[in-house]
Amino acid sequence: MTTALKPHHAARLPRTPAFSGTYRLTGVNLWSGTGESVQPGSEIEVVDDRIVYAGAFRPEVTVDAGPTIDLGGVTVLPGFIDTHVHLRFALETNPLVMMSQFESQQHFLAMGTVRDTLHAGITTVRDLGGLDAGYRNAIAAGLIDGPRLHLAIAVLSPTGGHADSHLANGVDPTAGISDGFMRIVDTDDQMRLTVRELVRSEADVIKVCTTGGVSSPSDTPHDLGVPEHQVAIAVEETGRRQGQPVTSHAQGTEGILEAIRGGVSSIEHGYEIDDEGIALMIEKGTFLVPTLSSALRLPDPQKVSPVLYAKKVRWSAIAREHLTRAIRAGVRVALGTDSGVCPHGTNLTELGHLVDLGMSPAGALAAGTINAAELLRLDADLGTIEAGKLADLVFTRRDPLTEIHALADPSEIIAVVQGGRVKKDSAGLLAELPH
Repeated sequence: MTTALKPHHAARLPRTPAFSGTYRLTGVNLWSGTGESVQPGSEIEVVDDRIVYAGAFRPEVTVDAGPTIDLGGVTVLPGFIDTHVHLRFALETNPLVMMSQFESQQHFLAMGTVRDTLHAGITTVRDLGGLDAGYRNAIAAGLIDGPRLHLAIAVLSPTGGHADSHLANGVDPTAGISDGFMRIVDTDDQMRLTVRELVRSEADVIKVCTTGGVSSPSDTPHDLGVPEHQVAIAVEETGRRQGQPVTSHAQGTEGILEAIRGGVSSIEHGYEIDDEGIALMIEKGTFLVPTLSSALRLPDPQKVSPVLYAKKVRWSAIAREHLTRAIRAGVRVALGTDSGVCPHGTNLTELGHLVDLGMSPAGALAAGTINAAELLRLDADLGTIEAGKLADLVFTRRDPLTEIHALADPSEIIAVVQGGRVKKDSAGLLAELPH
């Protein structure tokens, strides 16, 4: 089922295999995404792939068309959304290993990553470079299990920028791996053409790089990339179509400001955001996707180059200082991990990081649910547990408001429902429901 498109607002809703049926879940500790507290003694009724009721237990109601399951106090939350992943890649994998693999092997490995991400409680993701629409189609057809996919398909930067993987000697060590994931765009006309090509390829979002990066070989986060006027060109081009958001990889201060002024919907990373950038984001309603799982994690120095390790140490400290300031100032935050740069399948580690940097537990949960849904323009269907929304549900025995760090462990996510259908049930709670 797809949602009606509202120009410049609603996005294409990635499909998942259709579910038809009715069931009722009682004895629920409900965090619906619409308040600050967990509501014990609640119930959820699902018809087909939609929620028809979520709230206080209704003792007078019976549902004869399907099973009623008493969950005995299990906590249920909305399906989480990770707005920054790279599901096909793992930065700490030796490039020689990747280059020795057949392309088919890489795709099968990515299928496992996609499944693990779903089982971690992530029912929707925004992949910001690496996957094409074939993965989205495979999930829609039920060929593989995975989160709904919103796709950037490629990353855009100038020559020598974050998306240019050539070494100083001209060798591209990612040749045969990236499959067009990195796109070099230098002129205004190249920007227009590339955005049009990506929209034709069914991109849901356009990703530009207004700064260099920690992980790229030939630049730093202080180096400037796509200029402000070309960011505006990308925004103008998507505005002539379905209003796909434009987002920016932006780590250094000046590139963050150029991206915001150019009209992006979100800043990815934002490690060195300053007071001017914070004020401008609040004024414009720009989202921050701080990717703390990547920013605050130091890789194994035996698995990365000394140069990369040194950059990570420096920029991890910078990110902690500046992102703490942005979070406490009230910038709108959407959860994103940058998995692929950090390990896959532990996406909800990000919730604890957000709390550690000053966000309330309820605020962190909202960052991964309703805020993320608004950024993806899918909030008409996702982000909360309430009547009319898709039945994306995550189950845990933990109290997310007092034990939020525990959700980092995927084993604490004991069940996942996506679009009404059970995708994980490690505790056997939902054996009566369609899988």
